Amino acid sequence: VQLVESGGGLVQPGGSLTLSCTASGLVFNKYSIGWFRQAPGKEREAISCIGRYRGNTNYADSVKGRFTIDRDNAKNTSYLQMNNLKPDDTAVYYCAAEVTARYEYCPTTESGVDYWGIGTLVTVSS
Repeated sequence: VQLVESGGGLVQPGGSLTLSCTASGLVFNKYSIGWFRQAPGKEREAISCIGRYRGNTNYADSVKGRFTIDRDNAKNTSYLQMNNLKPDDTAVYYCAAEVTARYEYCPTTESGVDYWGIGTLVTVSS
């Protein structure tokens, strides 16, 4: 099983990026997807998640209204659209997959995660 994030990079404050997480080796629609991030010197935090069939999404207060999560099960890919980026958004971003029988469930903590991506660095700086 592999989860591979892409789309990170350097962006100016107020800018936008879209991260992608492409999975292989698993039946993607049996997994809910979470996005997490870890800023320098801080613990990893959950920022967004999506159920198996896009029916349920969740956002941390710090990104609500700026970030949008989505998934395309036909492409085994989840997306995180990030707008109005701030320097505090600088972090390594990880996607994670958790198997679940519940269509609406999405992981808001690390405890049940089955697989992790290797991460992609997002730097917000002028």
